[in-house]
Amino acid sequence: MKRNKESGITSKSESDAQQTKVLSQFRSEAGETAGPPIELPVNLPKQKLQLILNSLLKQENDVPYSFFVEEKEITNNLQGVLPDNYSEEKIVTILYQAQAVFKVQSVTRCTSSLPGHAEAVLCSSFSPDGRYLASGSGDTTVRFWDVNTETPHFTSRGHSHWVLVTAWSPDGTRLASGCKNGNVIIWDPKTGKQVGKSFTLHTKWITALCWEPLHLTEAGRCTRLASASKDGSIRIWNIASGNCHKSLSGHLQSVTALRWSGEGLIYSGSQDRTIKVWRPSDGALCRTLQGHGHWVNSLALNTDYAIRTGSSDPKKLMQVVPEHITDEDKRKTAALERYNAAMKQAGGVERMVSGSDDFTLFLWTPESNKKPVCRMTGHQQLVNDVKFSPDTRTIASASFDKSIKLWNGVTGKIFATLRGHVSGVYQIAWSADSRMLVSGSKDSTLKVWSVAQRGLLMDLPGHADEVYTVDWSPDGHRVVSGGKDKILKV
Repeated sequence: MKRNKESGITSKSESDAQQTKVLSQFRSEAGETAGPPIELPVNLPKQKLQLILNSLLKQENDVPYSFFVEEKEITNNLQGVLPDNYSEEKIVTILYQAQAVFKVQSVTRCTSSLPGHAEAVLCSSFSPDGRYLASGSGDTTVRFWDVNTETPHFTSRGHSHWVLVTAWSPDGTRLASGCKNGNVIIWDPKTGKQVGKSFTLHTKWITALCWEPLHLTEAGRCTRLASASKDGSIRIWNIASGNCHKSLSGHLQSVTALRWSGEGLIYSGSQDRTIKVWRPSDGALCRTLQGHGHWVNSLALNTDYAIRTGSSDPKKLMQVVPEHITDEDKRKTAALERYNAAMKQAGGVERMVSGSDDFTLFLWTPESNKKPVCRMTGHQQLVNDVKFSPDTRTIASASFDKSIKLWNGVTGKIFATLRGHVSGVYQIAWSADSRMLVSGSKDSTLKVWSVAQRGLLMDLPGHADEVYTVDWSPDGHRVVSGGKDKILKV
């Protein structure tokens, strides 16, 4: 059968591969089928699959997709992922997932070091539209920075002890900060001045702050804030009137993590090893999630990113002239659209992941069920931080065992371990397109990781001591980090 190539007859194995066709059916994560089953050659490259799917779905612009057969990703063609017991009579289901249309460039260097704080920087974050940057420090001040010129804007004084946590309201018009004395202060980022009076009812230090999601607010203005404290209570404040709207007590020890879900419930994780689900309207306790054998350190929802950025769509922020929505009613509808899109991508189920000092993570569907979906084991030290990717598909967890692990956001199966740090990892942040994440560590470096390559993209040294806090701006252009050396780096 084998002849030389000039005679126009290819070798037997090549012609076989061309003849072998597979009856395939495209299917989305939500289980919707795209078009009828079609015969595809086994050696069809991935780019051709993209074209076929885009025409089946009648997309106007080409959307990038990734394809899976039985949880194996198609990297070059179908041949590599077909199961061993494959028969030509069966239909092979090809699962497709839409990728982000925009692409975030990896950060490569430190563009500026921002000195100013007199003590360690404990928290830093970008506003939902990426226009402002705020940091809180052990020197009792909150500082606002100009993102474009990378210079200090305001130094806000008002706290009498270390500023432990800061939280931006999803509409980007207010910043809340909590300190070690148990006070919560609201700031206006445009002036750097305090808004209203301080909230002083907590008896011990503040551990977490969380705003009501923008699409649940009245008239598109964020007025409700939840705060959790070491005294074991959670308080809901009304910013407009300055009153404490509700106090939720039930935890036996310090509350460590707080999430206000897009479905209108509040989830709190505590050192008493439980996670409680509350209804903020009347302050009722809906259910208690148990399973962890030690303190619960952090919680993450699969819709976190959509809730955090509110009405600011990263795709629109990355245009040459960024679009900002200023009208409050439009803001609310835009936030609702983005939240619904995130829920749809997640198959309509709100999922939560919790990380704990018992070295494990649990995946929950807390809105409807008090039993966990699965227990995720693998870390050899306590879990510091967990985050869902913006596209809701991947969970990243950081731990004191120096590694970062990546898990499937629906089933909770582990699919990668990222190693490279030489000391514990404190915090992680995703890029807006879910293709990369950045981690800050006790070893004084930041590292940028690629999810597709499952490895290190970029090493960013520069800090003189431990890095406590990192954040990636929603417009994808900058990463901020702060730590024990008192300097904020961008």
